[in-house]
Amino acid sequence: MNYPLIAAVAGVVGLLFAAYLAVSVLKEDQGTQRMKEISQAIFEGAMAFLNRQYKTLIPFAVVIFGALLAGNWGNQKLAWGQAISFLVGAGFSAVAGYVGMTIATKSNARTTAAAMRGLNEALSVAFRGGAVMGMSVAGLGLLGVSVLYIVFEDAVIINSFAFGASVIALFARVGGGIYTKAADVGADLVGKVEAGIPEDDPRNPAVIADNVGDNVGDTAGMGADLYESYAATTIAAMLIGVTVFPGRLEGLYYPLLIGAAGIIAAIIASFLVRTTEDGDPQMALNKGLWGTNFLTAIATYFIAASLFEGVTADPKVFPSGVPIGLTISVVAGLLVNVAVGWVTEYYTSYNYKPAQHIASSSLTGPATNIIAGIGVGLKSTALPIIVIVIAIAVSYQFAGIYGIAMAAMGMLCTAGMVVAIDSFGPVADNAGGIAEMAELGPEVRKKTDKLDAVGNTTAAVAKGFAIGSAALTALALFTAFAEEVIKSPGVASALAGGHFVLNLLEPKIIIGLFIGGTVPFLFCAFAMEAVGKAAFDMIGEVRRQFREIPGLMEGKAKPDYARCVDISTRAAIRQMIAPGLLAVITPLIVGFSFGAQALGGMLAGVTVAGVLLAIFMANAGGAWDNAKKYIESGKHGGKGTEAHAAAVIGDTVGDPFKDTAGPSLNALIKVTGTISLIIAPFLNL
Repeated sequence: MNYPLIAAVAGVVGLLFAAYLAVSVLKEDQGTQRMKEISQAIFEGAMAFLNRQYKTLIPFAVVIFGALLAGNWGNQKLAWGQAISFLVGAGFSAVAGYVGMTIATKSNARTTAAAMRGLNEALSVAFRGGAVMGMSVAGLGLLGVSVLYIVFEDAVIINSFAFGASVIALFARVGGGIYTKAADVGADLVGKVEAGIPEDDPRNPAVIADNVGDNVGDTAGMGADLYESYAATTIAAMLIGVTVFPGRLEGLYYPLLIGAAGIIAAIIASFLVRTTEDGDPQMALNKGLWGTNFLTAIATYFIAASLFEGVTADPKVFPSGVPIGLTISVVAGLLVNVAVGWVTEYYTSYNYKPAQHIASSSLTGPATNIIAGIGVGLKSTALPIIVIVIAIAVSYQFAGIYGIAMAAMGMLCTAGMVVAIDSFGPVADNAGGIAEMAELGPEVRKKTDKLDAVGNTTAAVAKGFAIGSAALTALALFTAFAEEVIKSPGVASALAGGHFVLNLLEPKIIIGLFIGGTVPFLFCAFAMEAVGKAAFDMIGEVRRQFREIPGLMEGKAKPDYARCVDISTRAAIRQMIAPGLLAVITPLIVGFSFGAQALGGMLAGVTVAGVLLAIFMANAGGAWDNAKKYIESGKHGGKGTEAHAAAVIGDTVGDPFKDTAGPSLNALIKVTGTISLIIAPFLNL
């Protein structure tokens, strides 16, 4: 049976479902003329940013394409295969970004209009709008890997597909994060704190840029991030599968079939997402995620039992047999989804003590708010790591290194639903902003606020998912890197017993560890400074407009929204280059200067430091945000108090934590892994 073709068909089915959802959303009513105008402004701003971002990346992609050709010129099949795979990986990521961003920004006014009719109608439009991005990410990821394997019949050749996805994801995460936080900081500090006007007040010059930023950060950015993880994990699992089952292809096919099962499960479970007028939208979205996990878990066993029927394996590696071992491994990954989501929700939602503690700390000023937020973020690193470690231990116990890769695949095969739920957030956020700017009644804003509150939680949970998947993906990539190093002519003869060993007494491995541990901190410094510089320009522009445009505060004049959109766009494009180059160049320097073992040490350092730092920054930022919202709900005096002002400052500090530097670390970890995998055959020990 042609299993790669089955996987490719599943990818096409995912894309067809995305098209169906897009058509159904575009048929919805957009509301009043004012709502249409605001939605169009957000759409145009988002597309302008994407166009400039991708145009900036074209020369970069051309250089990498040429390097892949030149580096493998002695082997024409490998040279062209890797170069073409890189372009397909990058191109599909860009396509997913365009499609997902287009429908997300076309869904916002339609969600607002649906809220005039009822909560379930609004939930349905926002979810379908986000699901277009989710199904595009999963569909294009699986289709790309499957078709390239069908064409080249070699998982080593197509691993640059993941590299292409990684490069786009890195810049999408960094650039999108800089854009959204420059706008958000300008809108919050000048509009809410200094001018004392609501967050989405139409008098605020940065309000359109802020709404655009929600989409470029949490829709295009998260989509590119998980698309990259999906591709990298699938290919790494394929490479490991060939090694674990020598002379057979079942281990290579299994990740593709699990990806196919995840897409079909997400499509079926999407019909579970519905609520009542007084229901809980969060529970509706949870039903979609839980349904996807449950259906995938069931399919996992039957696929393994059918595919590996009659296949013998080392009982020390698979003590319970191959089907049971692989099922347990995939389910371990699925359970990480749920557990990390719960932990993230606990540390970031204002329904629980951590965010409430930060809110109460705001009573004594911004300094204590910030101290409390940092403490919550640091504390929040322990439980996710324990969950990930348990999943690694269990999957290894039942299926060896292949089990670890399949645990990562278990997490990522549900990406269609996870990205759909995450992209729901910015659609709901924009819908609330449009309701405010279009001056709709409080009953409409009440419904959009309810969806927006859920969107904040889903965004935090999705970030936790992305970080957890990055950890398992990095481990799968590291294992694949070690296997490729073992095959390298310059290394194989020097290896002890044919194993790739990292001896911590070796100075060059310590060098790699320290460099790897340093890179995430330096990377975050670049990202944070970029937000600061961009926000400085934005704050100056918002203040200028309030000062120089007569009648703006009285609502008699219209602000220059386009100017603020342009400031965020130019700053994001300019500032994303330095952290991007750091991520791409460092593994090349370490690998070719110090060898494969030093690069292995660097991968370990980047993964450990990067995952911990990402969890800390994402959860601290989310907790700061929801501590502010807790006060805005009427606690500790509510809006307009000194406690609220302190919480806004804390939230402003947390914004680049959770939406720029923290999420970008996922891409950094995986870019480092995919580049290392590509250069592994050319390294000395």
